[in-house]
Amino acid sequence: MPSTQAKMSMENALIGMICDEDTVTGLLLTGAGDVDLRKRTNFLVVDSKTTLKDVETKFRELCARDDVAVILISQYVADMIRYIVDRHKAPIPAVLEIPSKDHPYDPIKDSVLARVKHMFAGE
Repeated sequence: MPSTQAKMSMENALIGMICDEDTVTGLLLTGAGDVDLRKRTNFLVVDSKTTLKDVETKFRELCARDDVAVILISQYVADMIRYIVDRHKAPIPAVLEIPSKDHPYDPIKDSVLARVKHMFAGE
């Protein structure tokens, strides 16, 4: 069975998005949105009505998809499911935490930066 990296090519790799409405809208306007044949989207708009279970389900779904190379997740949303985000160790899809309009970026909470610091701590 070929690896995820071998199955994915540059032509069909997607960006998954779990963010606030303004961020998702901006990314959709750039053409980053996708709906596949099974009506699965590569994005989730998180607002006050979005449940924690919805966020967890979408994150797990995007991680399991072979056609998603990167998941952009607003840092405040990643904080909601930190226990799942921190357990994600696979290089693909890469999980990148981004700021949102109403929630500034905090590098102390970023799981990627924490791994990088840990890798270079031995030097």
